[in-house]
Amino acid sequence: MRAKIVAPVLFLAAVIAAGPAMAQARKDAKEAKPAGNEVRYFTAISGIMDDQADTVLKETRSGGKVTAAMLDVCYPAARGSERKDRFVAVLTVEGNKLTGATESLGAKQPVTIALTRKAASGGVAFDGKVTIGSNVSVISSPDNADISEKEFNSSLDADDDIIAAPADYTTASPEAVAVRIKPETVADFVGRLRGQALEVSLGSLLPSCSELRKDAQVVRMNVDPERAADLVARLKSEAGVLAAGWTSGKLDMDRTIRFDAADWREGGAKINKDKLAATLSTTLAKALGATALGAKWNEDSGELKLTLKRPNADLPTLGLVQTLEFSALVAFDKPGGSDKLLLWLNYPVLTTSDESAGARLKIADATAETNSEDGSQVDDGDALTATARALKAQRWDADNTTWK
Repeated sequence: MRAKIVAPVLFLAAVIAAGPAMAQARKDAKEAKPAGNEVRYFTAISGIMDDQADTVLKETRSGGKVTAAMLDVCYPAARGSERKDRFVAVLTVEGNKLTGATESLGAKQPVTIALTRKAASGGVAFDGKVTIGSNVSVISSPDNADISEKEFNSSLDADDDIIAAPADYTTASPEAVAVRIKPETVADFVGRLRGQALEVSLGSLLPSCSELRKDAQVVRMNVDPERAADLVARLKSEAGVLAAGWTSGKLDMDRTIRFDAADWREGGAKINKDKLAATLSTTLAKALGATALGAKWNEDSGELKLTLKRPNADLPTLGLVQTLEFSALVAFDKPGGSDKLLLWLNYPVLTTSDESAGARLKIADATAETNSEDGSQVDDGDALTATARALKAQRWDADNTTWK
């Protein structure tokens, strides 16, 4: 499990202004589906906005004949922008011709659609033009396969996991809290978070195409796990919040251990973070042949940063030094407290520098970080195993989905 200010604010304003139009588009979509007819979706039509668009063509059929259609296109509001604009057009069906006109919901650009639909060996081919403002997209999209309404709705829900009350933190991350709200209310909601001891995910402030289509956006936050349950309870009672709970976050079960909480409590329900940080620093320093430089807790997210230093063993004659920075997170293994604690220890960020007396070597490519794209990580030796041994902890058995 693993989370531009001006642009989000401008888009939020546009979404608020577009609210009535979006509601009307959803109403038109419902009215375009006569009772008993079959509804199918095409979700991979190519060619619109240089293939940067997320396109959905909804067809209503009777006896295999298309009787109604609607085109829903979500696309970058500007080249290279994460901000989205969107239009929803109810199309006129005349034989194999699909035509329509509308305006985009954000920028209010005029839109015209003229498509030809033909049966093809791999499904259905679409050709024609879609014009958005001054941008003309020439469509030549062969062999498009359709999906059912159930399959389409499932795809919308795929990235929307909020667990209101997880039984434990094997299905959600203890610091990762999220709410589902209407896109037009995001600006007001986020405004009320100013000054609070938490972090807001910047990426979640911009609604995705699926969130715009559902008219429900997920805003994600990081908070100290000791305060997460109280925050979730408060968020559930806020006006406009459709759902609140925990979601995926930093916790990666392969890098997580579980151990008894008894020796690490203070004041009853609180975790003795200073004692735990000191133990981790000592354990990691010994395991890595390093010197502990310090440990610092983030009061907003509850994350711990541990910094260590050691000689660069690969180039001993140059006297280079490696600095390792670990991120860690500790929490009870379920909301509301427990007799067990979880500890997540990330792969370290490693920086190499020359700290010799006098003139120093300037080093290019001195920092190597975890690379999630190709799966490579900085080698942390026996750090996690040594930590599990020091805390008498269990490791996660992914094959049997249990602690061992």
